[in-house]
Amino acid sequence: MASFAFPAFDPIALHLGPLAVRWYGLAYVAGFLVAWWVLKVLDERWGLGLGPDGRMVTIIAALIGVVGGGRLGYVLFYNLSAYLRAPLTVFALWDGGMSFHGGLAGILLAGVWVSRHYKVPFLTLADIGAVGAPAGILFGRLANFVNGELWGRVTTVPWGVVFPGAGALPRHPSQLYEAGLEGLVLFAVMLVLARKRHAEGFLLGWMLTLYGGFRIFVEFFREPDVQIGFLPGGVTMGQLLTVPVLLAGVWLIARAVRADRAARTGGQIS
Repeated sequence: MASFAFPAFDPIALHLGPLAVRWYGLAYVAGFLVAWWVLKVLDERWGLGLGPDGRMVTIIAALIGVVGGGRLGYVLFYNLSAYLRAPLTVFALWDGGMSFHGGLAGILLAGVWVSRHYKVPFLTLADIGAVGAPAGILFGRLANFVNGELWGRVTTVPWGVVFPGAGALPRHPSQLYEAGLEGLVLFAVMLVLARKRHAEGFLLGWMLTLYGGFRIFVEFFREPDVQIGFLPGGVTMGQLLTVPVLLAGVWLIARAVRADRAARTGGQIS
C-alpha cells in the first residue's frame, strides 16, 4: 500500500519582528484580494456605483462577517462545550476553528448592511460575492493541508497521506479534494457564469448548489470532528449543515430562471 509522509510544513510563513505570520492568515489575505478584484470588475461592468470607497467598505464588512460568523459557527456547531469551559479561547483564532456555514451566514448579514447603506440590491451584491468566494475556499483549504488539520478518513489509495497526530495509517488528503472542487473548479465555473448578466440570485444559487454538492461528496472522505463523530444515520455535521445550503441554491436558480423567462416574455414574477 503506497502512501506519502506528510511534508514538514511550518504553519508560520514568516516572522515580522515579534509577529508570526501564519499561512492561514495569508490564505485570508489572498482570498480577500481576489474578492476585491472580482468586486471591482463587476462593480464597473454592471454599473453598481460603489466606487473605490464603497468597494473598500464592502470588503471590510465581508471580512468582519466571515471571521466573526465563521468563528461563532464553529463554536456553536462543532465544539460548544469546550468553549463554555474556557470562554476566552473563542478569541484564539490562531489555534484554528472556523465554520464555512457560520462564515456564510456572517457574510450574508454583512451584505444586507452594505446593500442598505449603498442602495445596491442585496442579491446583486450576493451574486458578486458568490463569484469571489471560491477563491477564499481554495486558499483556506490549502492552508488546512499545510497545517496538517481536517484530514480525511483512513484509506488504501496510493495518494494517501500519513498525517502527524492522525495515527500511522494513510488518510485521504480531503483538504486538497475540497480545495480542488469547492475552490478551483467552483471558481472557474463562477467566472464563466459571470461573463453574462443574469437575473438576481442566479450566480449565488449556482455557487451554493455546487458548493453543497461538492461538500456533501467530500464529507464521505473526510474524518468527522473527533468531538462530534458521526451523527445518526452515519452522516456528518458538515453534511447536515450543507443540505439547507444546497436547497437554497436550487431555489435561487429556479427563481432566477423564472425571472429571466418572465423578462423575455414581458410577464411578471412574484
